[in-house]
Amino acid sequence: MKDFLFGLTYPFRSLRFFFSHTVLIKYSIAPMLINLLIYGSVFIFSYSWLLNSLDKWLGIENTEVGFWLKFIHTLLLIIGFLLLLFICYLLFTILGNIITAPFNEEISQRVEEIVTSGGVVHKMGFWEDAYISIIGEVQKLLFYLTILLFIFCLNIIPVAGSLLATVIGVIFSCFYNALDFLDYPMTRKKMKFRDKLKITHKGRLVTYGFGLTSFLFMFLPVVNVFMKPILVAAGTSLYYEKYFNAPALQEQIPAN
Repeated sequence: MKDFLFGLTYPFRSLRFFFSHTVLIKYSIAPMLINLLIYGSVFIFSYSWLLNSLDKWLGIENTEVGFWLKFIHTLLLIIGFLLLLFICYLLFTILGNIITAPFNEEISQRVEEIVTSGGVVHKMGFWEDAYISIIGEVQKLLFYLTILLFIFCLNIIPVAGSLLATVIGVIFSCFYNALDFLDYPMTRKKMKFRDKLKITHKGRLVTYGFGLTSFLFMFLPVVNVFMKPILVAAGTSLYYEKYFNAPALQEQIPAN
């Protein structure tokens, strides 16, 4: 439980670290603006479409409606809003990660320089950096979509399927979000994807605590845009504090 709480609170404790280094703030401006444009555009247009569609479907455009029709409209609006948040989260995760990968990589590399005092920095040229970062994001995306499809298929099972899908979905979301932000230093070491999965899994409760907080921040509109660079910094810092220096995990890190 102690490890879970450590991971759960790590992003909050990383706030002070992030804002005490102006170089991290500087490199966060571009990805924040890009993510704000992506998420804001998707959310605004989708929410506007949802409102108009509900009004037309229920036939309440410019007319007086009764209590029950208003109740149904409100209920469907809440359900639609939650579904919209989830869809925006998926698009934000997919598009945002790929487009801003080089910027996030730069933030992570600066954090690595700070926490290791420049001792374990894996420098690459810009184009190699961008290429490896984007390839890493595509690998994570394919993994994410594959597991997501499996979880969706669980709903076919009568009664227990939806409950099982929900439980596995939450657990997987925690794992994936931890992997997402711990991935940057591992990508710079040119690790194979299966080795990244092994190291993230071996973090156990630290992984799931950190992943849960990361998932919640990524799910919240607007908050996700501003927290993402901070979580990139937190993931890199956590990797070196809890993973890279752990003797049990050293064997998982291939030599360059």
